[in-house]
Amino acid sequence: MAGETTTGTATAHPPRVLAARPGRRMTARLPAYLRLAKLGMYDYYLSLLVVVSLLPLSGRHLDAPSVATLAAFLLGEVCLVSASVALDDIAGYRDGSDLANYGTDAPVRRIARKPLLAGVLTERDAVRFAGTVLAAGVLFWAAALYLAPHRPMWAVLSVVTAGFLVPQYSWGLRLGHRGFQELFLAAVGWFFVLPLYGLLTGEAAGLAAVETFLFGLGPLLFGVYSNTNDIAGDRAVGRPTVACLLSRRGNAVFIGALSALETAVIVAAALLGIAPWWFPLALLPVTAARITQFTVGIVRGDILRGRLIGIRAHRVLVAALVAANLLMAAPV
Repeated sequence: MAGETTTGTATAHPPRVLAARPGRRMTARLPAYLRLAKLGMYDYYLSLLVVVSLLPLSGRHLDAPSVATLAAFLLGEVCLVSASVALDDIAGYRDGSDLANYGTDAPVRRIARKPLLAGVLTERDAVRFAGTVLAAGVLFWAAALYLAPHRPMWAVLSVVTAGFLVPQYSWGLRLGHRGFQELFLAAVGWFFVLPLYGLLTGEAAGLAAVETFLFGLGPLLFGVYSNTNDIAGDRAVGRPTVACLLSRRGNAVFIGALSALETAVIVAAALLGIAPWWFPLALLPVTAARITQFTVGIVRGDILRGRLIGIRAHRVLVAALVAANLLMAAPV
């Protein structure tokens, strides 16, 4: 997932920083499980705010089925992403790429974020946790489909597809290890917005599609900075990210093109009448943040600071989209 860029096939286990103590009670290790689930990285879950703000004004007075659908869908998101990042940590622990990527700059990327490396959890603990939250995520999304006030086929198929693919990042199909990592980061965000909007409204409005695309670019535009930082570790385990496949200059051009694409979509939405003329002005802070991110991360070479700016830029994007949607729906 975004910023958690490890996977591989080797079976040799890297040395642990600390020795895990299997006998400790699960409740005593709860903070470690929360770190394994990366709940502090809540950026994908902000999709709910975008969807609710996109609803027609009358639809914001949600009835009981809609509220239940929103709750079940959000819980499913959290569980499925938690399973995916836990499986990613297990893969990175097994092939040694986590040790390579986190051991070299531990003061910057705290090793405590990796409970397996820190020895707080055992591999068995992590596998059990991943399986449990994966099953819970599937059940929550099944409940969301059952409770949804609308079930257009495209939205149902999107939810089913997402439920199948999200855990396959470093496990099963290992999509992140087959050259689909960047597409995966964006697609998860896309799956979390438009299908839910369809379940609540029965349609796929143009503005909803635009904002879905923009939302998915957010995690991608800080994930590519993580990949740039992790080139050595990813190459060592044969992980074909764009940063590994391209030259330094080529990777910089790729990241710059993604940043420009975000701005181009914002402007095009206004020019095509999908969004009001002032839409680019409302999202101007996002454009400014992207310029700063590229300047700091790529031009000046401070990759991890560029990644942090990207995380904040995504959150600014969500706030700007919500504000714009509410303003569009306000009575004149």
